[in-house]
Amino acid sequence: MFDLMAKEGRIVTHLDLDTFFVSVERLKNPRLVGLPVVIGGSSDRAVVASCSYEARRYGIHSAMPVKMARQLCPDAVFVRGDMEEYSRYSRMVTDIIAESAPVYEKRSIDEFYLDLTGMDRFYNAYKWACELRQRIISETGLPISMGYSVNKTVAKIATGEAKPAGYLQVERGSERPFLAPLPVKRIPGVGDKMHTTLYELGVRRIATLQQMPPRLIEHTLGANGLEVWRKAHGIDPSPVEPYNEAKSMGSEQTFERDTIDHVAVKRLLAGMTEELARQLRACERMTGCVTVKVRYSTFETVTRQQIIGYTQADHRLIPVVHALFDKLYDRRLRIRLVGIKFSRLVHGVYQIDLFDYGEEQMQRLYRALDHLNTRWGNRVVGRTNSVLGVQI
Repeated sequence: MFDLMAKEGRIVTHLDLDTFFVSVERLKNPRLVGLPVVIGGSSDRAVVASCSYEARRYGIHSAMPVKMARQLCPDAVFVRGDMEEYSRYSRMVTDIIAESAPVYEKRSIDEFYLDLTGMDRFYNAYKWACELRQRIISETGLPISMGYSVNKTVAKIATGEAKPAGYLQVERGSERPFLAPLPVKRIPGVGDKMHTTLYELGVRRIATLQQMPPRLIEHTLGANGLEVWRKAHGIDPSPVEPYNEAKSMGSEQTFERDTIDHVAVKRLLAGMTEELARQLRACERMTGCVTVKVRYSTFETVTRQQIIGYTQADHRLIPVVHALFDKLYDRRLRIRLVGIKFSRLVHGVYQIDLFDYGEEQMQRLYRALDHLNTRWGNRVVGRTNSVLGVQI
């Protein structure tokens, strides 16, 4: 019923920067090497954004309250995060990959897939991938792990097995034996709820899942369960989606009458930014570049952009938009149109900004606002005076 053979000739490499935030901090401060390091806020009510392997040995993990992390490891070094610096290093790695790889997907700020299919006709593709990994390490100083196999799922799992700072090749035809002894939790797509259901069924290892009839899995877990069953057999036809820094989302607004009311224009820009940021969160993306456009009554059009630390938060984006507008605005001319564009989009729902309790509160607020606006209509509730509903 199901084709258990991987697509003939396909080669996929997965690259993942190890404890990325911590690694960047250690480049800035080598005295942190070998110490249990926690990236997070200074307040006990903040949460852990990332932590070193040394800290993980104490049971510390991402999203854990800092207060609990302090209790588990009183000697840990707590460092406030620097998103601008993390974004800069992420772009350094992206540039190295883009310069060399035929097709690559930037899955998140610290994770990449490369499609090397066909390369083995001309080169030793595995050797090439290893050399690329070594080049990233040499030029950035960051540790990075690599998995090499026939598709994205097996390559990603191989990377997990290679960590920290290692590399692993799963040769064609050995996908099922490689996966069999591993916990089912290692399969991408197995969340906490599905893991609990599988555990209650007595499924602990991927080998057990491989032996179960697909109809039983589909009946128990639905279509998502069938997808996980396929991945347990090493089947994953999903493509490496070519990454393009130019992909973007944007919004424009033309005024019924040309205006010089810059206060009203900035209020409108704030509302537009809120809506675009909501769209970012809805599709699990972050932006790394903001562009503002102004068209005057003379039809002269000017734009300005700024590279920023990856984010999806209104309160970080609105000041950037306003600052760009202020640099563009010519008080001698009336404005006909304004526009905003977010580009350099990457996948991500990282709680990157949760370095302080106040940031955590903001994230909770965004979730509440997004829920209300999704249910009752866009921008029913917002933080600015530009919305026609409740302002906060």
